[in-house]
Amino acid sequence: MNRSILKLAIPNIISNITIPLLGLVDMMLMGHLSSPVYIGAIALGGTIFSVLYSFFSFLRAGTTGFTAQSYGANDSSEVSYSLYRSMTIAILAFLLILCAQKPIAQLSMALLDGSDDVKNLAITYFFVRIWAAPANMVLYCLNGWFIGMQNTKIPMTIAIIINVLNIFFSIFFVVTMHQDVVGVALGTVIAQYCGLITALVFLFVKYKSYLIKINIYTLLNINKLKRFFKVNADLMIRSILLVLTIAFFTDQSAKLGDNILGVNMILLQFFYIFSYFTDGFAYAGEALVGKFIGARDAENLRSVVSHLFKWGAYICVPFAILYALFPTTFVKIISDQPAILEQIRPYYIYMALIPVITFAAFLWDGIYIGATASKAIRDTMIISSIFVFLPMWYFLMPAYGNHGLWTAFLGFMLARGISMTFFAKKNILQLPNIQ
Repeated sequence: MNRSILKLAIPNIISNITIPLLGLVDMMLMGHLSSPVYIGAIALGGTIFSVLYSFFSFLRAGTTGFTAQSYGANDSSEVSYSLYRSMTIAILAFLLILCAQKPIAQLSMALLDGSDDVKNLAITYFFVRIWAAPANMVLYCLNGWFIGMQNTKIPMTIAIIINVLNIFFSIFFVVTMHQDVVGVALGTVIAQYCGLITALVFLFVKYKSYLIKINIYTLLNINKLKRFFKVNADLMIRSILLVLTIAFFTDQSAKLGDNILGVNMILLQFFYIFSYFTDGFAYAGEALVGKFIGARDAENLRSVVSHLFKWGAYICVPFAILYALFPTTFVKIISDQPAILEQIRPYYIYMALIPVITFAAFLWDGIYIGATASKAIRDTMIISSIFVFLPMWYFLMPAYGNHGLWTAFLGFMLARGISMTFFAKKNILQLPNIQ
């Protein structure tokens, strides 16, 4: 079981590490410019896309769950249609996003707080990066399908290509062409389309046999579509609440000033670094849990859950120790601005707490997605965001400022881990019915 987990997890870890590396490079490029407003601008601009893409991130998660279960059940036809159905939704999604880009930008600026300088730069960033949406939507489907097929090496290759090219083009446009936030956005757009081309090449070369002729009646099978939309609607609600919580955290950070916004966005990079590392095991959980449920293999299902949490414990401890011992060293990699370095010191404690508090939530996410236990994952997110995070923010932030905001955010992540543990026996370990 450990070999099976590591075979899937290691490529995911390698590819996921490149994602926060990209975020770090973007922060470094902006953090070494003349003003903190550049960090705030890409933070707000990135928040818009995080919220926007959260509406459609089910395309990746749902595709993985359905594909893995069909793969485990040896249903090759449904393996193909898992991809076809999600690709159909992806095409409609990116057409909708491109048509509605101006209203999306206007609404985002009305809802998000920040200085006029930050907002103006953020909107500039938005109108460039929005043209990566078609590639992003289709890549959600393809990467989810590859993982469901128990192949994480292809998504690893795609992610490395995208993020290495993104870093290269961002540095080129910012440092050489002096294009600040526009350069970072252009780097993202070009890299996404390079990644899409790579993914399509892998699909047509390695999985050509699954590209069967589409039967419209099978594609639009009422029972399959009902389950597809039910699961994905729940996953969409879960993703929206997750990203809205982070967006709200960013918005409240902006209310505390440009410097605190910069501080919190830097600290969030270390949250993302750990989350992407742990998600390597979560993605392995998606693939293996889905396969064992599809094969109706209860023994291996329980075994993979147990082994995943052992790995989670093994990785959270060294992360917590490193964050606790060398916080200034890590922060200086991102920004050398004296105001940021001075104001961030009181918040180092949250860097050390992030791994210990959050690892269970990240692992359960993958397990629940592989099981397509969408109702449970939706309900636990509602509990954690609405009934834990918001009350903690309401009572703690007025009294404790940024410390209260961080306590509420970590309380939210802890509540997710606890609530999913509580719901797991009924929704995961008893081999849920997937018919």
